[in-house]
Formats: sequence, C-alpha cells, structure tokens
Amino acid sequence: MKKTSQKTYDRILNEGLNMLTVTGLSGVTFGALSEALGMSKSGLFAHFRSKDDIQLRLLEHADSLAASEVVAPAMSEPPGLPRLDALMRNWLGWTRRIGLRGGCPIASAFFELDDLDGSVREHVRKAEAGAQALLSSLVSEAIAEGTLRNDVDVDQMVWELRSIYLGHHVSSRFVYEPLADERAMFAFKALVDRYRRSPE
Repeated sequence: MKKTSQKTYDRILNEGLNMLTVTGLSGVTFGALSEALGMSKSGLFAHFRSKDDIQLRLLEHADSLAASEVVAPAMSEPPGLPRLDALMRNWLGWTRRIGLRGGCPIASAFFELDDLDGSVREHVRKAEAGAQALLSSLVSEAIAEGTLRNDVDVDQMVWELRSIYLGHHVSSRFVYEPLADERAMFAFKALVDRYRRSPE
C-alpha cells in the first residue's frame, strides 16, 4: 500500500472507530463515514468492499488497540493476581482513557448482534472467547502461584469477572454512574477475596 493510501486508510480506521464507539456498528455506513471524513463514497470503496468489511476492519483495529493499551501493560506485571488486577483496571473504561469518544465496541456489539448471524457476529464471538481464555489463564496462574484456592472453579470466576466488566460498561456508558469505576473494582476485590487462599 502506498504511503498516501496508508495514511488515508489509517485516518478512515481512526474516525470510523470513533464513530463506532458512539453509534454502534449499525451507524457505521458508507454515507455516514464519507460525510464525517469529508471524502467521497467511491474513495471508501477503494479501501472496503462492503459495510461488513468496514465493520470487521474497525473491530480488528479495536482489537489491536486493546491488545496494546490493555493487555500488554498488564502482562508486564508479575504473574497471578498482579496481572489479573492490572488487566481489570486497564480494561474498565479503556476507550475513554485512550481518547475514543464512546465505549467499548465489543461490549456494545454483544447487545447489538445478540440475535443476528454473520461474519461480524462471528468476529465478536471469537474476540469474547479470546478474552475469556486470557482471563482463564490469569486465574489459573493465580491458583498455581498459591494466591487463589486450588478448588476454585475457573470458569465460574471468569464468568463473574466478565459480568463485572459488562456491568461497568452499562453503568458508566448508559446510566452515567460517576462511581462506576470504584464500584467495579470493589466487586472485583470482593470476588478475589472470596476465592483467596487462607494463610496457613
């Protein structure tokens, strides 16, 4: 891809992701995106084949940003609970911290696509499976490190962690709860304390 084309493509991805975080996937159309960018629809067709193609590329862009801004810093922490704690803190409200206008596009897509089929839904399903697998690995690390009990049901704890994340998304983005971050971390600490291994 030529340098000028790459620059245009990056600009489309950045503006498109900003739009997606506010309007949802359904709001990202060729018309809306071309108007926001001040470019022709034919200019967009040079980079994307269809509306689904735009949505998939934007979700991939979101995945990449989450990997670098949320996951990578957490993985630099010591294994076990320090990593899990850092991941949760980084994940809560991550789009706001990196300057995007709206909320987590994957969390929003859960509600937008729950009754639909297709390639975009499948991408979101795989992203969720990847997030669950990451959480499972961190919980398993904490068990191996001896911080959490050996009898912890990993799948159950991951389910509860994801529930905290989605509850925070609704609370902060829809209800505008000013204490959403604090309440989510309080719930996380209570969950960890419930599964923590007692000192011998």
